Amino acid sequence: MATQAMSEKLQQEVEIHFEGKSVKLPVHRGSEDEAGMDLAKLRSSTGLITFDPGYGNTGACKSAITYIDGDQGILRYRGYPIEELAEKSTFLEVAWLLLQGELPTKAELASFSAEIKQHTMLHEDFKRFFSALPKDAHPMPVCAATVGALATYYQDPESERQIHSSVIRLLAKMPTIAACSYKHCIGQPFMYPRNELDYTSNFVQMMFATPCEDYPIDPAAARAIDLLMILHADHEQNCSTSTVRLVGSSQAPLFASISAGISALWGSLHGGANQKVIEMLEHIAREDGSADKYVARAKDKNDTARLMGFGHRIYKSYDPRAAVLKKTCAEVIGRLGKSSKLLEIAMRLEEIALKDEYFVSRKLYPNVDFYSGVIFNALGIPTNMFTVLFTMGRLPGWIAHWLEMRRDPDFRIGRPRQIYTGATKRPYVAIERRG
Repeated sequence: MATQAMSEKLQQEVEIHFEGKSVKLPVHRGSEDEAGMDLAKLRSSTGLITFDPGYGNTGACKSAITYIDGDQGILRYRGYPIEELAEKSTFLEVAWLLLQGELPTKAELASFSAEIKQHTMLHEDFKRFFSALPKDAHPMPVCAATVGALATYYQDPESERQIHSSVIRLLAKMPTIAACSYKHCIGQPFMYPRNELDYTSNFVQMMFATPCEDYPIDPAAARAIDLLMILHADHEQNCSTSTVRLVGSSQAPLFASISAGISALWGSLHGGANQKVIEMLEHIAREDGSADKYVARAKDKNDTARLMGFGHRIYKSYDPRAAVLKKTCAEVIGRLGKSSKLLEIAMRLEEIALKDEYFVSRKLYPNVDFYSGVIFNALGIPTNMFTVLFTMGRLPGWIAHWLEMRRDPDFRIGRPRQIYTGATKRPYVAIERRG
């Protein structure tokens, strides 16, 4: 019955006529009834290509990993609502889910965790690698360079077994790389992993501990970071995920593809957005602490002030991740026993924006960056490390998409078209005659 229903859906067509030529394009439908025209024969039949800057209407692949309905504020990993995973799951469990397609059994999760713990250390030569980089280097290019360099240490011929080893090594070493990128820029010695700790707690101790004394790990802080990584674990075909897929489509190895994804995530329009939120909140706090005045400035088209952390390319209603973080933000700061001027300003900004017709009519609701920056700040995470933690969270999603692409029967190298707008054919002019 399911096969018949799918067959009926594939029988739908869209007919296009252009300059005396025509083509019937089949329509594909996903499991959530999303529809897309198959344009494979468009150019050969009509001479047309599609023009879609930013790929806002282009489906580059079929994927079974993450479903988003931006109009309804829905986000699901492998069918599971993000709200349930955030409440009940752990980051490693979600990583397994994204990679394998199903939630792990108790035995599978224990084996997965144990395998990751066997590969948390970096080769000792990486100490010299880090020392060659400037101390004031941003941690994101440091992480991208380090992940790319892993390909020089693990050069076995590609096979399913070798790919599995690369997946485990990346998941295991990413917290170590992230912590080392921070320690390098502040001049502190690197901390070795402690494999008796869970995944997130291990990162916390590598990030903040020193060899001089024991570092007590706050379970609330570790859980907050774990939650933030769950919420960032995947988000469908975004800029960095599409980068990982495009680079991987050349059959570049996993390490190289992920390194490219890290570079894409670094941009302020993508992973760097939560850093912009904190910078905005700190700017408001330095001036007079008035969220109302700042909102008025943001609404003035002649003013340069912008309300960061509101609105989303996909979500046209409340970002479901922001809803989870709004509650978590107050809980984390309460447990840490801190008062946060930044949180007070953030809460007031949200209150104003959710009622103000200017923002409501434009569907500018708080997104995940709005509260994640406040939480990172409260936990003592330096601002330049925000995107690095985003990277740690997004890693299993990137890997899942890379694996899905490589196993797709329609796999082919990515190669977008263009509409050329340059000079038409012209003769070469000798340099003596160019005036």
